[in-house]
Amino acid sequence: MKILILTVASFLIFSCSGNSQTKKIEVKPKSNQEVAVFAEGCFWCSEHIFESVEGVSDAVSGYIGGTTKNPSYEQVGSHSTGHAEGIMVYYDPKIISYKELVTVFFASHDPTTLNQQGPDIGDSYRSIAFYKNAEEKEIIESKIKELTTNKTFSEPIVTQILPLTDFYKAEDYHQDYINLNPNNSYVQNVSIPRFNEFKKKYKGKLKSN
Repeated sequence: MKILILTVASFLIFSCSGNSQTKKIEVKPKSNQEVAVFAEGCFWCSEHIFESVEGVSDAVSGYIGGTTKNPSYEQVGSHSTGHAEGIMVYYDPKIISYKELVTVFFASHDPTTLNQQGPDIGDSYRSIAFYKNAEEKEIIESKIKELTTNKTFSEPIVTQILPLTDFYKAEDYHQDYINLNPNNSYVQNVSIPRFNEFKKKYKGKLKSN
């Protein structure tokens, strides 16, 4: 579970959980779009980061990589289902490539910390790049090789490279969380600093607003 969440905010979050269900999402992008799926720690942070990138139309928070069907936030947070917090990214391949999204992925989190991202610890926060085909897998592997050769990170990259499996959309209150809850303690102390750090690192094009 996220730390640094105010007691009142936590109460509101969990009191809503009974009215909001998870559901499996089919990989069927809209016309002229493609999808990519990544896990890199807190999906609140990841969703906000990817949606700031030019060419990305939407990012959906959810759960992936586990065995339990329709897992809840509490179940995933207990690290008993095998799921990671992930995001399904909808993008226009005419504007941004899958290769560039992989660059965004590695620029927006620390891929060297096993089962941890910042203050969040447990396998639900592990780093995973999912692929739909052999071409995407090769792109991920090539990027890791490049980052390793260039010694971009001081420690070895531990990102998992896995085929895309069932993706369950998280409860409604998790979607667009940062924009809807800007004063949340976790958002202020973890999410926004992480986003600002990404903007310093990333050399690609971001949306103007």
